[in-house]
Amino acid sequence: MEAVKARFEFRTFARNLGSIERKFRQLAPLEKIRESAEIYIMSAGNNENNTKVRDKLMDIKVFVQELKGLEQWNPRMKGEFPMVATMLEKDVFPAFGVEMPALTREGYSLDEYISEIIKPHPQLAAVHVFKRRYAFTINGCIAEIGDVWINGAYVATANLESVDVEAILEGMKMTGLDSYENINYLQAIKRVIGMIDNPIGW
Repeated sequence: MEAVKARFEFRTFARNLGSIERKFRQLAPLEKIRESAEIYIMSAGNNENNTKVRDKLMDIKVFVQELKGLEQWNPRMKGEFPMVATMLEKDVFPAFGVEMPALTREGYSLDEYISEIIKPHPQLAAVHVFKRRYAFTINGCIAEIGDVWINGAYVATANLESVDVEAILEGMKMTGLDSYENINYLQAIKRVIGMIDNPIGW
């Protein structure tokens, strides 16, 4: 079987993306609206692993490369809570790039993981993120505009994804995204919570 190719992505965040949203809606019909509540684990020691929990499932993606201003990410692991301590030791904490505290349980529920391991750690933060996403197809690319609340703070997002780099670049010109900065979820969340001193602008 042919291996599934990892998609490239351009994503941006701003306080307001009204002109981008109008362009998306002009170019393509709305296909789907999705909502989700997620917990992102932010680490001061790592900007290349994206770790989040949704529906008690942990998902870690690792940054692969940047090409023509686009980012490529690949799945690193998926795990389910309750999670055994050995998985936290071998798979989860290496992704954070920080010192792991002593684990006192053989397994951890999601609440125990957050309250006993993440919250007390000086270099980690559990951030609650609610997303409302509007899906389109633009120039053959997976396209999305979204409303995102990061610990209650609102930001707007838009992105284009494809295995075809040139299709994304052309789609960016079509939608006006080519005038925006590429900001992934890790960067956006860290900016909002102050882990990176670079606020999201308009």
